[in-house]
This record gives sequence, structure tokens and C-alpha cells, in this order.
Amino acid sequence: MPNIFLGDMGHLLVIVSFVSALVVAFAYWKAAQTQLQPALEAESTGWKRFARIHFAIHSMAILGVIGILFYLIYNHHYEYHYVWSHSSNQLPIYYMISCFWEGQEGSFLLWIFWHCLLGGILIYTNRKWEAPVMTVFAAVQAFLTSMILGVVIGQLKIGSDPFILMRDALPSPIFQTNPNFVPEDGTGLNPLLQNYWMVIHPPTLFLGFAMTLVPFAYAFSGLWLRDFKAWVRPALPWAIVGAGILGLGILMGGYWAYETLNFGGYWNWDPVENAVYVPWLIMVAAIHSMIAYKQSGKALLTALGLNLATFLLILYSTFLTRSGVLGDASVHSFTDLGLSGQLLLYLLFFTFLSVVILALRWKAVQAAMPAGKSEAKYGREFWIQLGILVLCLAGLQVLAATSIPVYNVIFDNLGLSLNLAPPEDAVGFYNAWQLWFAVGIALLSGTAQFFWWKRVEDSQTLQRTLVPPLVITLLAASVVLAFGILQNLSYILLFTAGLYTVTANVFVLVNLARKSGLKLTGGAVTHIGVGLMLIGILFSSGYSKIISLNRTGKIYSEEFSTETNAENVLLWMNQPIQMQDYRVTYKGDYIAARNFPHYIRKTALMPTDDPYYALALEEVSYKGKVYFTRGDTVHLFPENTYYEVEYRDAKGRIFTLFPRAQANPQMGLLASPDIYRKWGSDLYTHVSSIPDPTVERNWGEMKEQQVRIGDTLFLNDYVAILDKVHPIREDRLMQLTANDAGLEAEVRVMGENRIYTMRPRFYIKDGQPATQSDISQDLGIRLTLRNIQPAEDPSATVFTLGVNETQKDYIIMKAMEKPLINLLWLGTLVVMAGFGIASVRRYTEFVSMRNKQME
Repeated sequence: MPNIFLGDMGHLLVIVSFVSALVVAFAYWKAAQTQLQPALEAESTGWKRFARIHFAIHSMAILGVIGILFYLIYNHHYEYHYVWSHSSNQLPIYYMISCFWEGQEGSFLLWIFWHCLLGGILIYTNRKWEAPVMTVFAAVQAFLTSMILGVVIGQLKIGSDPFILMRDALPSPIFQTNPNFVPEDGTGLNPLLQNYWMVIHPPTLFLGFAMTLVPFAYAFSGLWLRDFKAWVRPALPWAIVGAGILGLGILMGGYWAYETLNFGGYWNWDPVENAVYVPWLIMVAAIHSMIAYKQSGKALLTALGLNLATFLLILYSTFLTRSGVLGDASVHSFTDLGLSGQLLLYLLFFTFLSVVILALRWKAVQAAMPAGKSEAKYGREFWIQLGILVLCLAGLQVLAATSIPVYNVIFDNLGLSLNLAPPEDAVGFYNAWQLWFAVGIALLSGTAQFFWWKRVEDSQTLQRTLVPPLVITLLAASVVLAFGILQNLSYILLFTAGLYTVTANVFVLVNLARKSGLKLTGGAVTHIGVGLMLIGILFSSGYSKIISLNRTGKIYSEEFSTETNAENVLLWMNQPIQMQDYRVTYKGDYIAARNFPHYIRKTALMPTDDPYYALALEEVSYKGKVYFTRGDTVHLFPENTYYEVEYRDAKGRIFTLFPRAQANPQMGLLASPDIYRKWGSDLYTHVSSIPDPTVERNWGEMKEQQVRIGDTLFLNDYVAILDKVHPIREDRLMQLTANDAGLEAEVRVMGENRIYTMRPRFYIKDGQPATQSDISQDLGIRLTLRNIQPAEDPSATVFTLGVNETQKDYIIMKAMEKPLINLLWLGTLVVMAGFGIASVRRYTEFVSMRNKQME
């Protein structure tokens, strides 16, 4: 029977959270309207107290919704459509967490949860701005909770209910005959999301989304209350932390793609990737504009506009991802749940409010800014504003091209046909533009730091400041160029610019650390990280080298693309081939199991009717520890097969990779790489093709051979020897009784690289003969002990062995070397460290200023 009570309770809590968000927004709006009037201070305090109570109610309701939904997922309540759509019985608990936010409703809940947490922190850390900022927060929460409201009024649907029952969501005939039908299992988690990064990447990314609301709310509140200056100081620490977390979330997604997808990279200029990358660029530009304003009192309009734009771009990316407007253009987009109109209203509402309030306050903001001439070329604000311009132009270029599907939809709705096509080669298109923006950002990141921290008043000072890092940069670049690695002019410029920003900021870092310690070094550390990242991106993407080139001249399949036929090697089981500097051997396929720290060779297991369980055919151990004995039941993760590929380099060193692949009925072959990491490069290996697992193996006709112990025989061109035959005392697999008997033959087979032992078995069970064949996928042999002709002299006993032969297993594999990719990951860590240092400094300044004001 369906458990309807919990779903009804969850839906009720969603309604409570929506209504309470509206109440909070109204109460804080009243408090903000009255807080500037001394005569109404008591009334304002009362409205704030009322709003806090209802924000607590709102937050507890959201926690209740999250708790109920996860409970339903964890306990496999498949009467609920969301649970059935995203989970299954066999998923480990950590992937059940991923199930929670795989769908639209769960990801909205995650976003709402972070807003609850951030709102609570804001309430108790900055009472001066509490009312206006929380008005904005609560209004956004009301819109977000409406996305999971799931209420239908006439023909109008508001939100998508995460607690909708299967019988209400699917028009299946089974629910007409049996309304209480509950599926035994769910459809499961998308196989591409069954990765540990998908447990931590979405929460980090959505926390970054949520944190863009804080500086937006401060900027909006400053315009609303005509307090154009004071909002910057409390907003700046939030903006820095938010940019760091959002950037970290984006990079986590890139690393997930690198480890999970098989396109050989970490960034594919997918439309949804772009839609998150653009607001991050604008947020970084907004931070620089706030820093410039704090220093000179200028760039206030820029700071306001960019902070408003950052959050609006997050809303726009949400619309792109969830409205279905991208169609099949993105692997990240959600299925359209009919929420596109609601999402568009959400976006237009906040865009309209932001534009209107900025337009109404435009002249007043200009009047609040200090009068004076524009910055001279030696002024530090000039250089920081130049950097802001480059960041914004970089974002605009990506946004304009990414929005092509939106242009088409707009024109279609106007009755016009635009039919613009997105770039056919997205990677080449965006790289061609963004490379030059990256050069500009790198040069400015190095030069502007000197103007910011050192007083540069004339050309002589400028020369003394810039010559040392420039000379070091050019000397280092010349050494690299001398090796002939870099030949493309644009790559040379990007490398030199990246090297320059690292060198220049090291100078700045050392100087600041000597004078003031590390507290002022956040910007320099961040820029060093950016330079390292640019160099790492340049080499790992621009100089990635395919080492699995097909040198046989043969085409593997007419169905493969020319690229696949040219850039992959065919590996037959246990037949090594030379691949560049490596001798490579495919050694078998494996599967993962619960409570086992490695992979188990498939030939060591006997499948059962349940694909999640198998019986051990032999002892299974790892590093000397026995985990399963013959006949034990092994709990499997059958979705993925892991292919053992052994590499032997020119010096004889051996390492083994286990790239995985899944033959998914709906999505085809889903291949994920395995990576051998070295200091200078990564060796990236993935499977491109395998024998079709849905096609039954074609065994040849059985050939019988009669042999005695010690005789030599030939099995599929391999020399083999029957070493011995011994009785089976106990066999948990066959469950022998005292009246049953069994014999096991041990046949030694001389393979190409090692000796195999095959163990076919013969039984008399319940008075009837039975056999258990032994199959070697490595050798393409199925060996059966067919009959026994006993003799008085045991050495004269004749054994009949049945041999079936088949084509050996193979894989078609691609491998590439990605040089200096560790510089990218190192640069990421350095950037995060820089954001952390800057966040601590700005927060300390804010607390100090707040304490002075309270005194």
C-alpha cells in the first residue's frame, strides 16, 4: 500500500514554507519602511521580531521537506514519482544523496536550504541591514519555493510537486486497474552521476548560487534606502567568499567531467557550463569594482550594476538549464517540467525591479560619487577598471553565443524565423575568443598589482617596477621556446602572459609579506593561481597528445568515425602491442562488489538470476586477505565493467589502469577513463568500444579429447597438460550431500604471458551426472569434463574433455597524454587559498567597523 501520509505532510510543509516566505517578505518590508523614521523605531522592531519568527518557521518547514524527501528515497518508497525516477534498491547511501538533487525539485530544495542558512547568518550578524536585505531574501525564497509548490489552479500549474504519486504522474493503465500499485524498484540514478564528485559538486555549486544573492540584496537595499555607500563594506566579504565557492563548484564540475566523461578534457563549453561561468566572471569583476570604490569612492555605479547583474545571470542560467530552451544542446540541462513560464516570470520580475531601481537612483548615485577628473594612466583605479572591462567583455562574448537558442525561441514566438545555429565546433569557437581575453586578464593581473600596491607616478617609477618581473618572464619564456614546444603565436603569448602574472605577483607577494605579513596577500596569491591555471590549461588542452594511434591501416568498423578509427588501438586479450613508449596489454574485465576494496575478475564469479548477486567460483582475495571463498554470495555493482590494461614503459616499469564502461540500453556505451598521474603529465585512458554484451557469445562446436593424467593436449592453439583429477569433498556451490560425489580436473594451459589453471567439474548429484564447465575469457576456451572411464590403475583412467573455442575478448581503446595538467589543479588550490585570505581580511575589516559604530 502507498504511504500517502508522508507525502501529504511534505506537501503541506512546502505550502507552509511558501506562505511563510511571503509573510517574512512583507514583515521585513514594513520594518525597512519604518526603520529610518525615529518615531517609528518601536514599530520597526516589532515587525523585525515578527519576521524573524516566521523566517524560523519557513526554515524549519524547508528542513522538514528535505527530511521527508530523503526518508522516502532512503526507504525506497516508489509510490512517489520523484523517488522512482531517481533511485533504485541497490544504490549505496552516498549515491542516494545524489538522487536527492538529481531532479529539478531536489536541486531547488538544495538552493532553498542554502538561502535559509545564509539568511539566518545575515539576521544575526548585521542588524542594521537586516530588514531590507531580508526583504529581498524572503522574496527570492517565495519565488523558489513556488517552483516546488505543485499547485494547480484551473489551467495554471504553479511549481512541480516532489511528493506527487506515481498514479498521478504517469497515465499508465496499471494504475487504472490497481491504484495502489507500487513498483518493486526504481529507474535508478543516471550512471554518469554515480561518482563521488556528484555528492559534493552540486551542494558546492548551489551554495555559490545562493551566495550571489547576498551582495545582490545589499546592492538593492543600498539603492532602495538611498544609502549608496555603506552597503559595500558588508557586501564585499560575502562577494569574495561567494566567488570562491562558486568558482570551486565550477572547477569541481570540470574535474568530474575529466574523471567521468570520455571527451578527454574538463571543459567542453557546454551551454550550461557557460551559463554558470559568465556570472562567475561578472562576480569577480564586481569584487574588483567594490575594492576600487572603497579605495577612491569611484566605480560605485559599476559596483551596483555588476552585483545586480551577477544574481540576474544566475537566474538566467537557471532558466536556460530548466526551461527546456536548450533542447539537446547540453548534457547538463534538466527535462522541462512545464516550468518555463514560471522561470521566465521569476527572471523578468527581478530584472525589472533591478533595472527600475537603478534607473530611478542613477542621478542620485552619480551625485554621491566624488567629483574629479578621470583616472590617469598611472592611477591604480584606471588599471583595475580596465581589468573589469576585460572580464565583462569575456563574459559578454560567451553569453551572446550561448544565448542563440533563446534568440530563436523569441523570434519564433514573434512569428519570425531566425534559425541561428550555435557554433558547430563550440570548443574551437570559444577558445579562439577566450584565449585573447585570457591574455589580457593575465597581463592586467600582473601589472595592475604594482599600481595598486606601489605608488607609480611616472614612467621612470613604472620602469623600475616592471623591468625585473618582465626580464625574468622573458628569460624563462625564452628557455621554454628554445625547446620548440610552443610554436603557435597565440599560445606563445598566452604562456608568456601567464608566466608574467605569476612572476609579477610573486614580487608583490614577497613585498607585502615582508611589510605586513600575509593578511594583504589575498589578491597576489589569487592572481598567482590564475597564472598557473592558464599555463596548465594551455599545455593540457593545446598540447594534449594522442598516443593510441592506429598504425595498422585497418578500419575497425564502418560505423566508427574517421577520428575513432584513426585514434584508437585494438587490444586482444593478453596480446601486448607497442603504443608509443609503452607496451600495452588488455588483461581482462572486472566488476566491483560491496565490501571488497578492489575489483573482481568476472571469470571468478558465476552469475545468478539476480544481476546484483553472483557466486564465487574460486577464492577471492586482495593483498593477502581472503574476502570470499568458493560458493560465497557476492553482492555486485553490475552497472559498470572495469577493463584491466597493463602498461610497461621503456624502463620496464609497470602500472595498471582500470577504465570502466557501461553498456546502457538507453544511452549506449558510457565510458569513463582511468588516469595514471605523473608530475609532468597525466596518461588518460578510456574504452571506446567493446564486444556487444547483448549478443550471446558464439562458441564453436564442441570437440572431445580423451586424455590421461599427465597427457598433453591442444586448446585453441594453446598447449595444455592435465595435471590431476581429485575428488570434491565439499562444494557449497552445488550443495553436495553425503550421497553425491564430484571430481575436479586441473588443466594447466600455457598462455601467451602466463600459465592458467582451468578446473572443469563432474558431479553425480541425486543419481544423475552433471557438469560444470570452466570458461577462460582470456583464452577463448570453455572446458568441460564430459566423462570418466575408470581403470584399476588410476594412471590408466581416461577422461573425456569437451572443448569449445571462441574469439578472444578485445577492447578498442584511446589513450592520450595531457602535459602539465597538474599546474591547473595546483592553480585551483592557490586561487582558493587567495580567496580565503582575502575573505578573512575583508570580514575582519567589516567586524572592526561594525564594532566602532556600535561604540
